[in-house]
Amino acid sequence: MSRQPPPPALSDASLSPGLYLVATPIGNLRDITLRALDVLAGCDVLLAEDTRVSGKLLSAYGIRTRLERHDEHVAERTIPGILERLEAGERIALVSDAGTPMVSDPGYRLAREAIAAGHPVIPIPGASAALAALTLGGLPTDRFMFAGFPPPKSAARRTFLEEFANIRATLIFYEGASRVADCLADMATVFGHRPAAVCRELTKLYETCVRGSLSDLAADPRFEAPKGEIVILVGPGVEKAASAGDVEAALREAVARLPLGEAASEVAKAFGLSRKDLYRQALALKEAAG
Repeated sequence: MSRQPPPPALSDASLSPGLYLVATPIGNLRDITLRALDVLAGCDVLLAEDTRVSGKLLSAYGIRTRLERHDEHVAERTIPGILERLEAGERIALVSDAGTPMVSDPGYRLAREAIAAGHPVIPIPGASAALAALTLGGLPTDRFMFAGFPPPKSAARRTFLEEFANIRATLIFYEGASRVADCLADMATVFGHRPAAVCRELTKLYETCVRGSLSDLAADPRFEAPKGEIVILVGPGVEKAASAGDVEAALREAVARLPLGEAASEVAKAFGLSRKDLYRQALALKEAAG
C-alpha cells in the first residue's frame, strides 16, 4: 500500500506587508498550493469566513497562525481596524470557507478598501469550484461567464436568467442543493434545449458530473434532493438574427448623425449585413423623409 507523503517543508522567507487573498481547497485538503501554505504559516493573522472550517485546514498542516472571524456580519466594524494594522505593516491573509476568496463569498469590501488606502493586495491563486466544473463539464471553455447564485424565488430567478439568455459563452452558476431541481426547470424554460452539466461535490469522495440537455437534467430524479455543493454549467446561447424592425431603427438613428455611406457601414458591421443593401435602404429612408 502506498504511503502518504509528508507535508511539504514551509518556506522560511519572510512575507512582505500587505493583504493576501489566499485560495483554499474546495474539498480535498491536498488541493492547497505550497505558496498558500507559506502565506498561511507566515502571516501575522488569518481572517476567516468561519474559523472552525479554516482551523481544520491549519490543523491538517500543523499551522498555528492566529485566526480571526471576518464575514459580512462583522466587516463593517472590523475593516477600519484591519486597515490600521495594514498601515502598521502587518501581513494579513484572507480566506473563505473554500475556494478563491471573493468569488461569491465575503471579502470584496475589505480588498476594495485596502486598495483604496494604497496597501499591497496580493492574490495567492488556487482551487476554484467554478473553474473545476468548467474543466469537467465538457462545454466550450474558450469563453465563459460566472453568474454566481440565482435568486431563490422562481419569478425573480427567471428574470435574472433572462439577462444571460443571449450571451454567447458558457454560463457558470452556483446553486444550493435544495433548489437545484427548481433552478434547472427555470433554466430549461428560459434557455431552452441547451447542453448543460451539473457538477456536485467537486474534488470530494462522491464527485459527480451529469451532462445532458437542460430539459433532461430538469427531469432527472437525481436532482430532486441532492446533497453537497452544486455548480451548474449552461452551454452558450445562439445569436439571434436581427429583425427588419431592429435594422431599420438602427439605420434611422445612424442616418440622423452620419453621412449615408458611413451610416450604412456602421449598421452593416453591427448586424453582419450587406453594406450595399443598407445604403439603398438608407437612401430610401432619406428620400421618404424629404
